[in-house]
Amino acid sequence: MSRVHPAGPMHADVLPEEHPVGPADDLNALEPTVWPRSARREEGVVTVGGVDVRDLAREYGTPLYVYDEEDVRSRAKEYVAAFHDGSVHYAGKAFLCTALAKWLNEEGLGLDVCSGGELAVALAAGFPTERITLHGSNKSSAEIAKALEVGVGRIVLDSYEEIARVGYLAQQMGVRAKVMVRVTTGVEAHTHEFIATAHDDQKFGFSRSSGAALEAVRRVLELKQLELVGLHSHIGSQIFEVDGFQVAAHRLAELLVAIRDEHGIELPELDLGGGYGIAYVPGEEPHDPKSIADGLREIVARECRAYELAMPRLTVEPGRAIVGPGGVTLYEVGTVKDVEGLRTYVSVDGGMSDNLRTALYGAEYTAALASRSSEAPPMLSRLVGKHCESGDIVVRDVWFPEDLAAGDLVAVAATGAYCRSMASNYNFVPKPAVVAVRDGRSRVIIRRESAEDLLRLDAEVEA
Repeated sequence: MSRVHPAGPMHADVLPEEHPVGPADDLNALEPTVWPRSARREEGVVTVGGVDVRDLAREYGTPLYVYDEEDVRSRAKEYVAAFHDGSVHYAGKAFLCTALAKWLNEEGLGLDVCSGGELAVALAAGFPTERITLHGSNKSSAEIAKALEVGVGRIVLDSYEEIARVGYLAQQMGVRAKVMVRVTTGVEAHTHEFIATAHDDQKFGFSRSSGAALEAVRRVLELKQLELVGLHSHIGSQIFEVDGFQVAAHRLAELLVAIRDEHGIELPELDLGGGYGIAYVPGEEPHDPKSIADGLREIVARECRAYELAMPRLTVEPGRAIVGPGGVTLYEVGTVKDVEGLRTYVSVDGGMSDNLRTALYGAEYTAALASRSSEAPPMLSRLVGKHCESGDIVVRDVWFPEDLAAGDLVAVAATGAYCRSMASNYNFVPKPAVVAVRDGRSRVIIRRESAEDLLRLDAEVEA
């Protein structure tokens, strides 16, 4: 049975219409916009941070999350430099561990957390609490109390109940909390429905158009134990166009004017969230941090001039844009299965338990044979996992060399964000290890789970 490649049969539904019908010019090439900045092919083998992927697989096993530490640090530095007159808070939901929190602290970033667990990681890393912002659409009393106890810098309020809850707990603990009101601006961001967060029909924040946001401001200002320092808005994730931010800034400025006219105050801070896109496949062109900063600064300044408002201090919350490009996932090929006239299925030793994004909202990725180079003809493939679901797909359509075989290592690029964070133990599969590479050296920053780790939580298993 022959494998499908450009000279062979191709079923009509193999590739969506928007995809190219042919493979990349060179299957051994590593597109710089997609792969970590240190990624190279040396004697045919992919290296990241100067480390051979074969050595990583031998020492740490597969699947394996690999982070280029210098890539992450350099992107963090670029955002801090670009927003030198504001604040950059890394969105911890993208990926978080104590090692990463320490890198971010050393590079001068703040940190956004949205659960007690993420806050616990930040505290374990010794992250300065005054540079932590607590998010979340349904914070528990315990989470709020812990945030107040350790003195986080900001709490973003998301509901009327939460205003009362934070106010009550702050009063009980004898502290005054700095808070922001999260506003849904009605912007329909150009992204997937599941990661668009500023339209009115969803769970986050207070609607500007209904008057709920202005009412939230009134309620906060009535509570002396809460200090309202600004407004927060986040329009979505994996966004490339700037028009959504322009509309959001305009509507936030209108709300700032309404607050000024009703209460005689001008709020000093404006948090515009994050959501800046990265390149997952060749051809995607993300904005660099400086152009993002210059664009947002110009948009807000223009709106403030139009409404005679003082320019607020800007905060942004990049997550994916800092850790996404520097992450790679390594897999070992287990089976290569030809489905005559349709496609070739390449099965690896991971899948939706370590990367849910493809199954969740059709995310696209770039993958490559990493343990060697090949001059074999390209075959159209689907990279799939080992789980008992037909939707267990890592990369829906990818060109691999026709001689790909069991035992080869495959690398999937741009997996630094939302892969480890969304990882599960489906089919009782332990989560992979996370390794950092830099200057030819590697180290574990999150160890691999074992079956014993999972059984330890089973109350019926004898100690």
